[in-house]
Amino acid sequence: MKIGLKWIVSFSVITLVAIGGLFWNPAADIPDTGEFLTEDKIVGADVAWILAAAGLVLLMTPGLSFFYGGMVGRKNVISTMLQSFIALGVISMVWVVVGFSLSFGESLGVTIAGKHYGIIGNPLSYPFFNGVGNLPHKMMAPTIPFILFALFQMKFAVITPAIITGSFAERVRFISYLLFIVLFSIFIYTPLCHMVWHPDGLLNKYFGVKDFAGGTVVHMSAGFAALAGAMVVGNRKNPHHEPSNIPYVLLGTGMLWFGWFGFNAGSALSASASAATAFGTTTIASASAMMTWIFFDRINGRSVSALGACIGAVVGLVAITPGCGFVSIQESLFIGFITAVVSNIMVNWKVLKKVDDTLDVFACHGVGGIMGMILTAIFAHGEKASLLHGGINVFLHHMAALVLVSVFTFFGSLLLYKITNSIITLRVSEESENKGLDLSQHEESFS
Repeated sequence: MKIGLKWIVSFSVITLVAIGGLFWNPAADIPDTGEFLTEDKIVGADVAWILAAAGLVLLMTPGLSFFYGGMVGRKNVISTMLQSFIALGVISMVWVVVGFSLSFGESLGVTIAGKHYGIIGNPLSYPFFNGVGNLPHKMMAPTIPFILFALFQMKFAVITPAIITGSFAERVRFISYLLFIVLFSIFIYTPLCHMVWHPDGLLNKYFGVKDFAGGTVVHMSAGFAALAGAMVVGNRKNPHHEPSNIPYVLLGTGMLWFGWFGFNAGSALSASASAATAFGTTTIASASAMMTWIFFDRINGRSVSALGACIGAVVGLVAITPGCGFVSIQESLFIGFITAVVSNIMVNWKVLKKVDDTLDVFACHGVGGIMGMILTAIFAHGEKASLLHGGINVFLHHMAALVLVSVFTFFGSLLLYKITNSIITLRVSEESENKGLDLSQHEESFS
């Protein structure tokens, strides 16, 4: 087998990263800058819960792997699953080296009316996790070790590019995909994460965007990147296939639903009433969306299917994510219902069908994230917190932020796909596509 230059370069990068880490000071040597609290401020219950939640969120990535893998054709099961699974390796390393610094480091941004608003973090804040130790951080993690906060957030960074893979499944070159997700993580995910979740972030501090667990940061960014990817990579030669393994889809959905409790309730960053609220709204919205999806399918002449039930459940999970800690159980029922209807319509919309988004990532995650952002701005509780609670300005700011995020994530991803394709061609050859990516890319087969 001929070994191309791109593989030698890739291995060289891994080598440099592995050796480079040895030249940084241990994370325990934290300078006294006033950012950190003393160890006695750590709350044991919070630590225990976030440790468990981080594990639950990690489980979502292999869950997504099964969810996607069961929906593609038999010739592409392994390649599709690996594209999700490999993000655990690639993005975890990116996160340690520079991703966490770009997301939660010292704010670099703009000054508006004398106030500073962050767009991205300083890459030299915590390179190689330097300075990320066991003390709680005053603003971002006041009751848990800062390293636990960093590792919890890492799982969100991992699953976001994995979600994108469903849009160009069955036709993308593996090495090109690896390059793209590195670029996406650095240039799309980290600035969006910083703007929404850093205390000084532009969308957080100026626009007042409420995103409890990642509807904007994770699902909208992945959804619009997926739409851009499907457009750039182009339609499959033979887009019609039967799902290879529906039980895999059911298994993946169960793993996602289970892991989502860590995703949403863990985002409270404490073992608290807020976490309990998020836990409850998460499962009720998903249940509502699942039932809505299958009945809506039936009244539109489609069969009640296990696949439809699974897609509906995931759409509900996506929709409730930004508002899970801000809305009531009763409101979560409606959020799951209305998002399932809208997403179902989008999945079957003929105009959108012209773009070969293999697993309808934009219609489910993108639209689900958009709906979640809008509905959070309508229902979120608190004084002047949303449209229904006297916060007309909050609602308008959310709509402005929605447009900004949509434009940034779509056109930014479009540019990154073009850059990736200019370095390493994104699409496999027609011969490889016909053969299937399992064999042509990985020399493995699903049987």
